[in-house]
Amino acid sequence: MAEREAGTGPVSEAVSLMGAPFTGTGPVAVVGIGDDGWAGLSEAARALVREAEVLVGGARHLAMVDDTGAERVAWPSPFRVGFVAHLAASRRVCVLASGDPMFHGVGATLVRSLGADRVTVLPVASSASLACARLGWSTQTVAVVSAVGRPLDTLAAELAVDRRVLVLSANGLTPGRAAALLVARGFGTSEVTVLEHLGGPAESVWRGTADALAAAPERRFADLNVVAVACGPGPGLSRLAGLPDDVYAHDGQLTKREIRAVTLAALGPRPGELLWDVGAGSGSIGIEWMRAHPHCRATAFEARADRAERAAANAIVLGVPDLRIVVARAPEALYGETPDAVFIGGGLTVPGVVERCWHALRPGGRLVANAVVAESEAELVRQRAVFGGELTRLQVTRSGPVGSFTGWRPAMPVTQWVAVKPVSVFPSDEEQSRP
Repeated sequence: MAEREAGTGPVSEAVSLMGAPFTGTGPVAVVGIGDDGWAGLSEAARALVREAEVLVGGARHLAMVDDTGAERVAWPSPFRVGFVAHLAASRRVCVLASGDPMFHGVGATLVRSLGADRVTVLPVASSASLACARLGWSTQTVAVVSAVGRPLDTLAAELAVDRRVLVLSANGLTPGRAAALLVARGFGTSEVTVLEHLGGPAESVWRGTADALAAAPERRFADLNVVAVACGPGPGLSRLAGLPDDVYAHDGQLTKREIRAVTLAALGPRPGELLWDVGAGSGSIGIEWMRAHPHCRATAFEARADRAERAAANAIVLGVPDLRIVVARAPEALYGETPDAVFIGGGLTVPGVVERCWHALRPGGRLVANAVVAESEAELVRQRAVFGGELTRLQVTRSGPVGSFTGWRPAMPVTQWVAVKPVSVFPSDEEQSRP
């Protein structure tokens, strides 16, 4: 015991090889463990487990490690990580997690909560790496969708001919649900492989088509499984802006395809950025913003409950179920996390809407607003005089029958205002106090 307290000896030396020495109170160790349990852990990982005064994990993980004399604490239900900091205030804590804890795992959650300097992570191969190794798939070319605590509908955004996707299952029913989603989206002939207990003695593989698996909804696999999808022919949709209008359910409040493509180009989504879609209607702008990259986020503000419900349904069908929808009127509803971009598709003539959006926008952020009627266009002209930016008139003309011939029918023109908020060297008091 004296060796441990002094930070010397074989245990401390082994852990030091992985980063900062795990000595004293405070630091939390997170050890990834595979289905092969204790036998699959490195000596450094075993040392962290033996050093711990408290072991935290699921019942399955706790049962995999030797009895070290440490107190064993199962994750609370509902799941939360705050109690780990409380335990670590006075004792050494080791958290046991599946595979790579930083890959859709608790390691990343603990780092966000406690800070990277308080967490030491030792991973083993992730379930995605093991699945790709079994299948002969190149890991960097495969999309990964997690159904653990997240909507499975995000799978829909990844579907395309010849696309390879891994689904990290929430339980033994996830494979059947994934197959049903594939069939509903027109990818029923896709090859589906369910890999159970990867890396352990009970590892097994099931292969078939999505059609076949969806036809047996009662089939339950082991809760520890990964679903591999090799997409066959199907109506996959581009991630680029300008999806066909008919993929949306709407009541006429829809930014049409060509205007939508120009609007998204002006908004310019970047990975991880947040969009406010004000007057969301069918939700098309927020949806295509989120489809641009898996880490793009959007909040849709819509005053009418029926349209908000329709936008939510469109988001699910198009693979971005995390679209956040606020059912309330602007400008009163326009609060929350600072947006990187704002689109105003409705409510331009409501006093205070543009001003509130502009002040909420981060410095360097983009504001785009579209107007069809003269009153809204006049408001854009007025706002441009105040905040700057550019005005553009957009006109789309489509072909249509003229008797036995083909002619052109113009749609109503759209005036678009695009403005970038200046980046101040010395932010104003208002900017400093913004949430």
